[in-house]
Amino acid sequence: DKFNQGMVDTAKKNFGGGNTAWEEKTLSKYESSEIRLLEILEGLCESSDFECNQMLEAQEEHLEAWWLQLKSEYPDLFEWFCVKTLKVCCSPGTYGPDCLACQGGSQRPCSGNGHCSGDGSRQGDGSCRCHMGYQGPLCTDCMDGYFSSLRNETHSICTACDESCKTCSGLTNRDCGECEVGWVLDEGACVDVDECAAEPPPCSAAQFCKNANGSYTCEECDSSCVGCTGEGPGNCKECISGYAREHGQCADVDECSLAEKACVRKHENCYNTPGSYVCVCPDGFEETEDACVPPAEAEATEGESPTQLPSREDL
Repeated sequence: DKFNQGMVDTAKKNFGGGNTAWEEKTLSKYESSEIRLLEILEGLCESSDFECNQMLEAQEEHLEAWWLQLKSEYPDLFEWFCVKTLKVCCSPGTYGPDCLACQGGSQRPCSGNGHCSGDGSRQGDGSCRCHMGYQGPLCTDCMDGYFSSLRNETHSICTACDESCKTCSGLTNRDCGECEVGWVLDEGACVDVDECAAEPPPCSAAQFCKNANGSYTCEECDSSCVGCTGEGPGNCKECISGYAREHGQCADVDECSLAEKACVRKHENCYNTPGSYVCVCPDGFEETEDACVPPAEAEATEGESPTQLPSREDL
């Protein structure tokens, strides 16, 4: 490819001297000159591409012989150089050590509906790997889920069925030969089965069912729900503890704002949390079983000495 691009890039060039007509008469035409060949060869490999440069060095004599002597007889460089001389490739549509024709022939391997194993190389076995929708040794038959929309001596075209069909003869859900899993035949057409309407429901108590074409999914209920019929706090069957139904959905109960105090110890602060609350003494207050003690009272209590009991001598 790089060689062919080099030929294109140099197609309109000449020797670049002051008297092109004299140069071409004396040195031969630039079009077929060795100078043009060298310019093309210089552009074949990047300086850092060791493998390319190594190959070029090993095969330069072959390229020079083709350019100066064989180009008119063998105009296709790839065919002469890669296929016939080096024998590392095969022509398109052929494969293997002997470059045999692929299944279906070298002109349209695999009927144009697949890839020939080893196509263009000295490898592979020539068998067909069919494109999606096609099957058979020559990729002319349709897979399940596809139907033959065109077939003659030279071409075979398979078109996808409606998603509801496992097999079909046309494009719609009324052309199904057999319904796909998740669909059922109803009045001559394959229609979706609503798995969510089944009894018992297919999902767990903490999930709701979401129907889809040919299938369904189980989605988790909102965290405020005890059972649900759909997504979000508005579809709860019941609310979990700490939540109550408000404006049609489960909302957090603010225990700290209720008439009956949630935190009953003296000086204690109440902080609402999702589904619950916490009772905390203010900063600096000491916590006792029945009160939050202010700093001054705590210090006074610590400073009092215990009552001294009378001694045996006093008695």
